[in-house]
Amino acid sequence: MQDVISSNEERMKKTVANLKEGFATLRTGRASASLFDKIRVDAYGEKSPLNQVANISVPEARLIVIQPWDKNLITDIEKAIRSSELSLNPSNDGKVIRISVPPLTEDRRKELVKLAKNNAEQSRVAVRNIRRDGNEELKKLLKDTKITEDDETKGTDELQKLTDSYIGQVNKVLEEKEKEIMEV
Repeated sequence: MQDVISSNEERMKKTVANLKEGFATLRTGRASASLFDKIRVDAYGEKSPLNQVANISVPEARLIVIQPWDKNLITDIEKAIRSSELSLNPSNDGKVIRISVPPLTEDRRKELVKLAKNNAEQSRVAVRNIRRDGNEELKKLLKDTKITEDDETKGTDELQKLTDSYIGQVNKVLEEKEKEIMEV
């Protein structure tokens, strides 16, 4: 019974971690190197993550500086940033790319909050589905007489507590991201 609970808890942890990872790439009004985590650059005949072909730094709150390790990649990096859904306009001086992060409009903030809420809801659904899978595993163990009815009830209660805890974590992560998006 414990391995059912611990394996399901592990899956719930991963769900919350995935949500946090997804939120890191959601653009707020502040400059952040994590904005570029999903950007791939055509480098040497294959798509490489931007952070593997350049150094990304944030010297000021609204400025990002990208310094390619190979100067020949500067136009490919610029092209990858322009074609991303970040709506950023990079400029280069031949050595580095500078990106000024403009403040978000009120409408864009609301869109981002809506997107964040949608992602959080998907995570809550995933956590509930994990609980359902765990409950089914417990019922199967009971049917196969590997655990008693008391164990099944105890396991179901434990899974419910885990579910409530992880849904609470999802809500907390969402609340923090909403606050970050809406701050001017």
